[in-house]
Amino acid sequence: MTRADAVSITDPEIATLIDDYFEVIWAQDLELFDRVFHTSSCLYSGQGQELVVRPYGVYRDIVANRVSPKDSGNVRADSVLLFDQISPTLALVRVQLQMFGGVMQDYLNLVRLDDRWVIMAKMYERVGDAI
Repeated sequence: MTRADAVSITDPEIATLIDDYFEVIWAQDLELFDRVFHTSSCLYSGQGQELVVRPYGVYRDIVANRVSPKDSGNVRADSVLLFDQISPTLALVRVQLQMFGGVMQDYLNLVRLDDRWVIMAKMYERVGDAI
């Protein structure tokens, strides 16, 4: 794994969540997926002129039924580009990773519920081709 963060995450619990998020995307560990994403979370992307909206269950099924980047032989390159903790219960993290031949950037909206951080919303976009 190559990790080249542009910024540091100051909250250790959020840092752990983001590490787990990268692992979920890389290895598609569904048990970890269930800890990282809140069951009311949603995934959003603008693809062309169409808004793609995938609620938790739909996104989880997609992840469960595809070959993982790890098993596809993709090079792993993760980084944290932005971290902003708005309050003790809300934060935003922008990350970049490689998967399926593309470089992806995600905005992850985090909330602290039941004494733990979870992803409530993910907005993503392919920003280039993997090297």
